[in-house]
Amino acid sequence: MQTDKIKISKIRPNTGQIDGLPQNPRLLKDDRFHKLVKSIQDDPEMLDLRELIVVPKDGIYVVIAGNMRLRAMQELKMKEAPCKVLPVDTAIEKLRAYTIKDNVPFGEHDWSALANEWDGVELADWGLDLPIPTNFDVDDFFKDGGSDGGKEAGPHSIVLNYTEEEFHKVIARLGELGGSREQAIYKALGL
Repeated sequence: MQTDKIKISKIRPNTGQIDGLPQNPRLLKDDRFHKLVKSIQDDPEMLDLRELIVVPKDGIYVVIAGNMRLRAMQELKMKEAPCKVLPVDTAIEKLRAYTIKDNVPFGEHDWSALANEWDGVELADWGLDLPIPTNFDVDDFFKDGGSDGGKEAGPHSIVLNYTEEEFHKVIARLGELGGSREQAIYKALGL
């Protein structure tokens, strides 16, 4: 297999145009798509590390793996894409397998390591969906006695307790994010 830079105008998403290969079944909702666009915009060199996988067909290249990356590159108005080009005679069974296997996550995250050794704001910014702990109790976030858990209309407050050192780190990070306190919190939470 060869790797080439191919003009994006010559690349097409998999819409089922290859006999025996159904259209790409992968969906990316607006929020996740915007995170992918931002990821490529921030670190375009990642595309060279994880190229599109394409196969030639009738003068164009059909994406076998990387349809969402192609869409994000189009959104960014990029002109070329690094592509791993499969031979034109690649068996349809292989194309079908590559299409699905490209998006199968075989591993899982060590959430404890992520929580204790990585920056949560960075993780969210990089597109990682952070889980809500199973022992999460929304009432723990509201001022003592009197919260309705956000059920009634009106302003609500969240109170968090930090050590002095943690407090200064949080304030510094929120300041880096800019905007009002509320806007900085929204940015930090990826909302």
